[in-house]
Amino acid sequence: MKELRIRTLAAVFVVAGVLSWAGARLWNAVGTLPRVPLAAPIVLALIAIVLLATALSLRARLKAQRERRPGAKGVDPLMAARAVVFGQASALVAALVAGMYGGTGVFLLESLEVPARRDQAIYAGFSVLAGIGVIAAAFFLERVCKLPEDDNEHHGGGAAPVA
Repeated sequence: MKELRIRTLAAVFVVAGVLSWAGARLWNAVGTLPRVPLAAPIVLALIAIVLLATALSLRARLKAQRERRPGAKGVDPLMAARAVVFGQASALVAALVAGMYGGTGVFLLESLEVPARRDQAIYAGFSVLAGIGVIAAAFFLERVCKLPEDDNEHHGGGAAPVA
């Protein structure tokens, strides 16, 4: 399993942002710009919380397993792999969505004197921040599920779920 790369996520963010900014300019010239939903940052924040909770749970279980605590519940390798895949997919989607709302937010900065546009710009900004939170939580989850020997053998190589 390959690791997430900041470069890939940044490229997705920038391309989505530029296309969204251009699309917002075009859409605004033709008609009314679609609204940035209030739910966007909330949903992204919830995804970040789920990823963070998963990472913290797995980290605690792995620590207990390594210390051979009595009654320690082990981590199923397939479950760890699924968690990493969920984190990676969430990070890619978050980079895309954050770029999209970031581009729209940059366009909306031109008209902050209009209260409705100002609110939309704020929602877009919070969506970008929540998207960054999803990406950070996904990197943390990936780090938690990385096998210790992967750190010693490969510097920046593929990440494998913990066994």
